[in-house]
Amino acid sequence: MQQKIGLNIYQKQKSKNMIFKRLEEFQSIITNSICTTQKDIVEIEEALSIFKSYLLTTKKNNGLVYVIGNGGSAGIASHFCNDLIKALKIPANTLVDSNVLTCLANDFGYDSCYSEALKVNLKKQDLLVAISSSGNSMNIIKAVKVANDKEAMAITLSGFDASNPLRQLGNLNIWLDRIDYGLVEMGHLFILHSLVDFFEKININKPCLVSSENA
Repeated sequence: MQQKIGLNIYQKQKSKNMIFKRLEEFQSIITNSICTTQKDIVEIEEALSIFKSYLLTTKKNNGLVYVIGNGGSAGIASHFCNDLIKALKIPANTLVDSNVLTCLANDFGYDSCYSEALKVNLKKQDLLVAISSSGNSMNIIKAVKVANDKEAMAITLSGFDASNPLRQLGNLNIWLDRIDYGLVEMGHLFILHSLVDFFEKININKPCLVSSENA
């Protein structure tokens, strides 16, 4: 009996240590993230400030935020859209209507399922948020290129290899230095949720927050 209790304590401690180690890794990838604009490397706090200004500008100009991803990143995109609409009152769309998505994927190939939709829908006053853990998803890359062609603002969130093509394309690029889907996906969700939490605290829907001075 005592041996069994001792084994249970050991297993619980081992599990606890594993969780704490994972939390330390998670904190590390957030604090060591590398963010870039088209000209400079910026700290994560400045990157979030730029992200906030893009959202405010989109809201002020009656634009729409498109948020796209694949798999787990699509789930993150959907979650962020929910928060933009509910908490921030910013129109948002994930481009995952099953009829349209499967039509475009079938006719143009999955690599073009987002870009073809954006060619029709994206306006200059809109904002594209593109999420890919690896930064190598071709349908995400092609979508950002459409945003560039239309001179719409684009923000990318990626991880894995520092030379991934996605992080070269956005007006703002947030990159997490880890080859680990779980940590990178959690990092992306944490960053996006932090933005929403910030806006909820200051109440983005006060008229003074949508002035040109803050855009």
